[in-house]
Amino acid sequence: MKLTLQTQLLPTSEQAALLEATMRAFNEAANWLAGEAFARKTANKILLQKLCYAQLRERFGLSAQMAVRCIAQVCEAYKRDRSKRPQFRPLAAVPYDQRLMSFKGIDRVSLLTLSGRILVPMVMGKYQQERFTAARGQCDLVLRKDGKWFLLVTVDLPDGTKPPTTDFIGVDLGVANIATDSDGQHYSGDAVEAVRSRQYTLRASLQRAASAKKRRGMRPKNIRRKLKRLSGKERRFRANENHRIAKSLVAKAKGTGRGLALEELKGIRNRTRFRKAQRAKMGGWALAQLRAFVEYKARLAGVEVVYINPAYTSQTCAVCGHVSKANRPSQTEFRCVACGHADHADVNAASNIRCLARASVNTPKVSEPH
Repeated sequence: MKLTLQTQLLPTSEQAALLEATMRAFNEAANWLAGEAFARKTANKILLQKLCYAQLRERFGLSAQMAVRCIAQVCEAYKRDRSKRPQFRPLAAVPYDQRLMSFKGIDRVSLLTLSGRILVPMVMGKYQQERFTAARGQCDLVLRKDGKWFLLVTVDLPDGTKPPTTDFIGVDLGVANIATDSDGQHYSGDAVEAVRSRQYTLRASLQRAASAKKRRGMRPKNIRRKLKRLSGKERRFRANENHRIAKSLVAKAKGTGRGLALEELKGIRNRTRFRKAQRAKMGGWALAQLRAFVEYKARLAGVEVVYINPAYTSQTCAVCGHVSKANRPSQTEFRCVACGHADHADVNAASNIRCLARASVNTPKVSEPH
């Protein structure tokens, strides 16, 4: 399977200036070429290369291979949506293939710029180092809003071997805890909740200040910049937490010889009633990203993942099977009105998800009569 590894570049100030100039020239060229492609209604690389290759080199200073890559980039973008002309931001990521770059071990990379090749130091963690030898094909050169440079490296890794699975860890998604498993373990907690609440409060305060400035006829540029920085921090925080949770779930499943049973995400926000503050937190958490992280980590580890319709799992007793809204006296408490079974509501729901997953794979096959 293909994964993307993020490696940080440590260019000197002179190298950073060269990389930025190259990035701006590439995207300026891409925008011009996108106009030509849209005007001719064509995404044919051979035709565009014949018509525009010389101008890409002369007008924008692109090297031969960079001009070819620019044509391919524009054609790919136009094919995705032919209804409008593709647009490229001045500092949008630039694709580098093996003709434009080469790795020198695990700590340096040679990158082509408008002024020739430069050798840039790079750093990566243990996780990236263990998988770096599987690097294949294209990388993306990225300049983050905080001024840091990264290469997004595509690697091709083999799937793990999946043993036959008869038991699962059920996983329930929630608000106070992002995830809870059927073993009773909660993923998230007070620290995560504190960060989420602080970011939510700060964002709301900044948005109110921006609205007040607009009413007075002022332009809230500084506030918009702060909101963008805050948004970037939130995305990185969510991704880090989702990686941590996914890693823990997959490690537990693999270590105990079980699969993972996740609830289907479709309609999750409609199925569950939240207070206004809870809706803001739930809507702000990247549940689809968490699922994607679990999927690829499980695939590499050889852990089976199944998806369960969670309808009524929050109201069903995991012991006797009685279904009733009255079984949920509060958001976190489950107490069965039929048999008296009591548990944390999320743990009870996760246990039901586990039972449904086990039933789905252990249902005996009945042969038809001859």
